[in-house]
Amino acid sequence: MKVAIIGLSNSGKTTVFNALTGQDIETTIYSTTSGDPNIGIVKVPDPRIEKLSEIFKPKKSTHATIEYIDYVGLTKGDLKQNRKVFDLIKDADALVHVVRAFEDDSVIHSGGTTDPLRDIGTIELELIFGDLELIEKRLERMEDGKKRGKKPDESERKLLLKCKDFLMKEIPLRDAEFNEEEHKALRSFQFLSTVPEIVVLNINERDLNTNQPKDFLSSILKHYPSLPVLALCGKIEMEISQLTDDEKSPFLDELGIDEPASNKLVHTCYTILGLISFLTVGEDEVRAWTIKKNTHALAAAGKIHSDIERGFIRAEVISFEDFMSAGSMHAAREKGILRLEGKTYEVKDGDIINFRFNV
Repeated sequence: MKVAIIGLSNSGKTTVFNALTGQDIETTIYSTTSGDPNIGIVKVPDPRIEKLSEIFKPKKSTHATIEYIDYVGLTKGDLKQNRKVFDLIKDADALVHVVRAFEDDSVIHSGGTTDPLRDIGTIELELIFGDLELIEKRLERMEDGKKRGKKPDESERKLLLKCKDFLMKEIPLRDAEFNEEEHKALRSFQFLSTVPEIVVLNINERDLNTNQPKDFLSSILKHYPSLPVLALCGKIEMEISQLTDDEKSPFLDELGIDEPASNKLVHTCYTILGLISFLTVGEDEVRAWTIKKNTHALAAAGKIHSDIERGFIRAEVISFEDFMSAGSMHAAREKGILRLEGKTYEVKDGDIINFRFNV
């Protein structure tokens, strides 16, 4: 899964990136319009992997991973500059939109004042303008082709005009209504306003455990009810990411934080993307595999290897909870809770699966 971190300059994007990845990329107090993107790959926290590894003692344990990418901030009204960002993140599975909600006189605010609701609207419009630019160029090419005698694809043209109509009304395409066929066709255009988005409200340390973040959240959800919103303090979360596991718990307790924001963000990404994890176990490896909800066993087998999908016979399945209750595969078989499922079985989150296959 690839997640792009976006936002206005000086919103704390890179600080949040550091918090999520455990890196220590230098942050600046001024806006930048160039540079190399920051990329970090992190493990998806899953305590089930640790518990299963304690039992099976495998040669290696493999978590699912997320790739985070952070680039320069978006600029209001500068489509040419913003296109650099859009072209880099157009294949992202989700967008994490960092919004400044902290006060700091040493860090210039691109909008002059701290106003999260205004800043969210600014970025939403820039995504819409970027998609409109792509549509206009595509329609122009179709018109030029028509003049040269090339018959345009009317179904594509109709879909582009439908998208344009929504965007002209300042409706992001993720909030527009499309049928299944249209959704499938939209993927090839890589419109950014179709990408699921999470708003991360970057707050002051002093606002932790106060009503201030709640007031911001309430206002945002009122105006953007379809956007998931998380509040965190980027600076504090960055400090947490640098601590050892033994140091984290007392630090979190002292601040009244139940779990690091990086964990919460992963959970939210999985939720908005409709993702779950199934598990495979053995002496060689204990591993988590990420799939879409409602995925059938046959397709899940293909996630591991195409040969397993091609030669699929049956799937031996037990839920993580049932396995932990039984204590071992042998005990699970004796209790009759390790079951055989066919190709059309709908895989559930936390299923431990052993695929039987023959090629």
